[in-house]
Amino acid sequence: MIRRAARAGAESRSLRDLRSVGSATVQDLARIGVTTVEQLAARDPGDLYERVCLESGVRHDVCLLDVFAAAVAQARDPHLPVEQCDWWYWSRIRKARGKVGETWSTRS
Repeated sequence: MIRRAARAGAESRSLRDLRSVGSATVQDLARIGVTTVEQLAARDPGDLYERVCLESGVRHDVCLLDVFAAAVAQARDPHLPVEQCDWWYWSRIRKARGKVGETWSTRS
């Protein structure tokens, strides 16, 4: 899969420019007030996941957390290694930390 072209600054990229981010994820983020890459970069994936679950009234699949982790990492680093742009990279990290069904923070 070819990575979408990433421009240098967060302000010049849209959420859809981030790998692993599709229209459903963009809608989930918009529902909780995150509409730009710059806003996303300032957020924590675990917090985003919990907020989406709270706002929707549904406990989403934990893979959504991994999608958020991939998106936040890309928002913070436009030159992130391509393998770290895929949500399943972050799923492996979460599982390795022993938190298969739990949220986690990138601030740990």
